[in-house]
Amino acid sequence: MAKKTASWDLLLLVTAIIWGFAFVAQRMGMDHMGPYAFNGIRFALGAFSLVPFIIWQSRKQPVESIKKPPRNLLIIGGLTAGFLVFFGASFQQVGLMSTTAGNAGFITGLYMVIVPVMGLAIGQRTNKGTIIGISLAVLGLYFLSVTEDFTIAWGDVLVLIGAFFWAAQVLVISYFSPKLDPFKLAFMEFLICSILSMIVALAIEEITWEGINGAAIPLLYGGLASVGIAYTIQVFAQRKTTPSHASIIMGMEAVFAVIGGWMFLNEMLSFRGFIGCGLMLAGMIVSQLWGIKKINGKGFKKPI
Repeated sequence: MAKKTASWDLLLLVTAIIWGFAFVAQRMGMDHMGPYAFNGIRFALGAFSLVPFIIWQSRKQPVESIKKPPRNLLIIGGLTAGFLVFFGASFQQVGLMSTTAGNAGFITGLYMVIVPVMGLAIGQRTNKGTIIGISLAVLGLYFLSVTEDFTIAWGDVLVLIGAFFWAAQVLVISYFSPKLDPFKLAFMEFLICSILSMIVALAIEEITWEGINGAAIPLLYGGLASVGIAYTIQVFAQRKTTPSHASIIMGMEAVFAVIGGWMFLNEMLSFRGFIGCGLMLAGMIVSQLWGIKKINGKGFKKPI
């Protein structure tokens, strides 16, 4: 069981890496088009990239062997998650117009603190390892984000608001993903976000083929990798872990956003930033190792 848990944790870490570098793509994409159009197109790409998997899965399993959930459950789950992703992605994307990829990454990472707080409000439990991990991660975020004069940009404020919607989305996915086909849930989630984003884009932005062509690579990465692959991994992996546990690992996207900003956008990471990254990594490791028990000197097992 410990090996299976580690495998799902590794998938969540891959998700964090993809999301972290997606902040770079999101900033680069807005050199050519507006934030809502960018989100609308990339989430549409992510949604329709799942269609082959949905068809493959339906052909793989005989219809009579599939235990179908109530039809309205997929609609409710898709609409709820889709609206939350729309608001989270919108605040994040607009915020990126006036903040760095690194800032957006680690401020978004605050959702890993918000998730267990929201979870406690709805009766979910947590353990000491998660609390210690969150404490270390928050301290790391402090070193990464808070300057000596304690200033914060408007873009940072918008991204922070978005973090609350991402936290709610983590809880919603944890509730619906064990009950629904993960591909169909992810497809519905992305499609709703895309439709809402395009409605806003058509109302307030100018969309041109030149802009879409100029943002082609960021759109492809943001749509196929960040949305199609990473969000789908999240839906699968969260069927096997708790929201608080998942949020700690996925919060590592902040570290990779800083790295990506440094590599591709010349955003410099200070000594304080390195300390912050180290503390966040320590928080993740503590949350993973807490509660592992040795069995007769022959191996280890992490309680479920």
